Amino acid sequence: MYVVPPPGGGNGGRGAADAAEMPRVYEAWKGSNIFFLGGRFIFGPDVRSLLLTVFLIVAPASIFCVFVARNLMDHFPHHKGISIMAVAVAFTLYDLVLLLLTSGRDPGIIPRNSHPPEPEGYDGSSEVGDGQTPQFRLPRMKNVVVNGITVKIKYCETCMLYRPPRCSHCSICNNCVERFDHHCPWVGQCIGLRNYRFFFMFVSSTMILCLYVFGFCWVYIKKIMDAEELSIWKAMRKTPASIALITYTFISVWFVGGLTVFHLYLISSNQTTYENFRYRYDRHENPYYRGVVDNFKEIFCTGIPVSRNRFRERVPREQRGLRGGGFVSPSMGGGAVTDLEMGRKAGWGDNEGGFGDASPELGQAQHPRRSSWGRKSGSWEMSPEVLALAAGAGGDSNRTDGGGANTS
Repeated sequence: MYVVPPPGGGNGGRGAADAAEMPRVYEAWKGSNIFFLGGRFIFGPDVRSLLLTVFLIVAPASIFCVFVARNLMDHFPHHKGISIMAVAVAFTLYDLVLLLLTSGRDPGIIPRNSHPPEPEGYDGSSEVGDGQTPQFRLPRMKNVVVNGITVKIKYCETCMLYRPPRCSHCSICNNCVERFDHHCPWVGQCIGLRNYRFFFMFVSSTMILCLYVFGFCWVYIKKIMDAEELSIWKAMRKTPASIALITYTFISVWFVGGLTVFHLYLISSNQTTYENFRYRYDRHENPYYRGVVDNFKEIFCTGIPVSRNRFRERVPREQRGLRGGGFVSPSMGGGAVTDLEMGRKAGWGDNEGGFGDASPELGQAQHPRRSSWGRKSGSWEMSPEVLALAAGAGGDSNRTDGGGANTS
């Protein structure tokens, strides 16, 4: 059994001093994330790409305000033209706030377990003899039923937990993320349960900003044509900034506009990008589909869950306990088996494409003895919290499959 000493030890003063010396959670973080402002903001390891994204938004918006919107103010009576610049500035700031909310917050990271989950019924007292330790193999997969459809959930060796439904491990950030959609290099962060709404709003608002700049650049060219009685080509030569912005926004709107339409389809069908490319629900029944209206309500009209991580708290002191039995991870023991998710033969150590698991680690110290799928580490039964996740994902007809794993 794992032994965890009482916090603070026997000496209250010394315990308080030790607690003050313990690092904070973000300082001892096992993932690849980068933290700013003392753990208040969490980014992916590719956060530098965020600077490029900010530049691609701010630079054309600034050019538009200086060379187009400022000149348009003289072409509208009663100072109405100033609203063109005001809207451009306000919408740009709004877009940047959405970008920060997308990239600088916890996307839905599930904390790692300190130890692998223990097999059901294990009491830590099993003995083989001659000082040997009994070995128990953790099943690689388990089943959970969502809306009458069996969904396979996989054991993550890095985080030492069974992933909840719709959760996947990001190989870039090295974390398991709830309702994992994808890792976006443009925002330098995973897109998951807690930031997908802001990601969609950011992409769609960027598209609207591009259309706004594109449209008023043509308005400015038309004003020049009417004021100086010039042809469209001569008027365009008088405002090279407008031509550059028209070209830039025309190219950009195909990218962000296409992305907006694609995610509208995903929201309406209650899919993630990861599920769409991997499981192809157009060929199979989607266990999470609730109807178009309810699917949109799930994204935009529900509260954002509180983060499971307390990045600024102190890491509790944990003694490395002794185990009465050995636990064998699914990747140990060799032999090829059928990957039930991918439908192919693979070794236990295979990664999941671009989202695969890394090698096992001893995880966070802030969740001692607790298994992701049990109320205590001595059980494989799924906790009410995880069952609530499955219920929230697909309906209220959830149940667990008898307790075993399907391996071939």
